[in-house]
Amino acid sequence: MNFSDQLRQEAAPIFDAIMEHPFVRGIANGDVPKEALIHYVKQDFEYLTTFCRIYGLAISKCENREDMIFFRDQISFVLNDEIHPHNNFCEVAGVSYEDLQKAALAPTAHHYTRHMLQAATTGSLGETLAALAPCPWTYWEIGRNLMNEINPTTDHPFYDWITFYGDKDVSLITETFKQKIDACAEAAGPAERSRMMEHFLISTQLEHQFWTMAFEQEKWPVPEGVLK
Repeated sequence: MNFSDQLRQEAAPIFDAIMEHPFVRGIANGDVPKEALIHYVKQDFEYLTTFCRIYGLAISKCENREDMIFFRDQISFVLNDEIHPHNNFCEVAGVSYEDLQKAALAPTAHHYTRHMLQAATTGSLGETLAALAPCPWTYWEIGRNLMNEINPTTDHPFYDWITFYGDKDVSLITETFKQKIDACAEAAGPAERSRMMEHFLISTQLEHQFWTMAFEQEKWPVPEGVLK
């Protein structure tokens, strides 16, 4: 069994919980509360900005140009393509995308971004990949599953979101992540593979919690100063 298959196997209960999350089910049913959509976009905009920075850290760990090109292309994907599902949420919520940018990170988003930054700053390329992979991987599975489950038509409120993440481009990104993780794991020792597994599972847990954060409009318990 490839190491990426082991990661998915260990994380299966978390993936299952994500698929049944009320926010994800709301996307399927077309009835996510407006406030949850707004909170999600605010937090995901900041989260993906950090994701781009981590891709930059990953480039510094690459030993060949093929890997560098992959991470460069992913920065472009985040900056130029992932605005489309954000815009879909904004349209349904009846708000302007530009008005939701530059928000303070909520506790879960703060924890998640710092977890990935630590893995990328102190760990190997394999550890960095393992910490990053649950983001595209879980979204691709959500998109694929919803495409199969409801086969949305253009009048579905979240048609653009579902078809974006169920598309072959996101599938290809996930498959490339898996291939690169497997290559790193093959060259790694037991201790590094253990850290890769830990990073992957924590990130997958935080993917689940990110949906909860948005659905419940999570905030800091005592907002003050820049956290307001």
